[in-house]
Amino acid sequence: MELRHLRYLLAVAEHASFTRAAEALHVSQPTLSQQIKQLESSLRVQLLDRSGRTVRLTDAGEGFVRYAREALRSLSAAERAVLDVHDLSRGTLRLALTPTFTGYLTGPLVAEFHARHPGITVDVRELTQDRIEAALAADELDLGIGFVGAELPDLVSTELFTETLSLVVGPEHPDANRRIPLPVAELGSRQLALLSADFATRRQIDAYFAAHRVSPRIAVEANSVSALVEIVRRGGLATVLPDEIAREQPQLRPVALEPPLPSRTVVLMRRDTAYRSAASRAFADLAERWTPADGAA
Repeated sequence: MELRHLRYLLAVAEHASFTRAAEALHVSQPTLSQQIKQLESSLRVQLLDRSGRTVRLTDAGEGFVRYAREALRSLSAAERAVLDVHDLSRGTLRLALTPTFTGYLTGPLVAEFHARHPGITVDVRELTQDRIEAALAADELDLGIGFVGAELPDLVSTELFTETLSLVVGPEHPDANRRIPLPVAELGSRQLALLSADFATRRQIDAYFAAHRVSPRIAVEANSVSALVEIVRRGGLATVLPDEIAREQPQLRPVALEPPLPSRTVVLMRRDTAYRSAASRAFADLAERWTPADGAA
């Protein structure tokens, strides 16, 4: 048994196809099939059921893959430990943040980390919270920044700061110069542009509407914060965004609601048993002392 046998088997299990797995691995299909047969021969058991239209794991294959995946994950952590340089002169950091942070947190926080440790390569991804949690659990990330919620059991989180949401409009919107809070019941008469339902922010907004028995008129849904900002800035729609994004955009106007939208706690997440490199520890130290005012400064 060799490491490539494990990687090949996991690829076939993931793609449920020898053809697609071979393409992903950049090997020929006959080579892939031969390697899997070698693995099954060494274990004296059939790992894959090839009889259907798609390839699937046998019961023995299911049991084997669970340990094979953990073995490769541990090996990857061992490789990172060997490459880790404690003086932070070089190294890598795999980081993901939920999309609403793009407008005010990702840029200044990562820029400050790079200024302190220019030898560290930072791989930054923008993912929804559930995908961040899954990637941390699979050891595909070192750290993630999201919100307090139903994190997976093997994840631990550290509270960073509190984020407040507000109704936001453009300069030409009728509520742009409103001086008194807008009763939530009146939101039913406003047309809104909101993030799509796979965002944690949208789920919180929907819960707020449901709690106050408001049926919003959603004219636009977008999976991009920057798109929402441009749509609202140029038109007559309103949206809901973190206060810090509105402050970063001089043409946006926050509108107070009564009762106000709830605040939420921002957290730094990591897998409890994952190897903690010097780079990940240094970034965590910076993030734990960070406030949105630092980015504004």
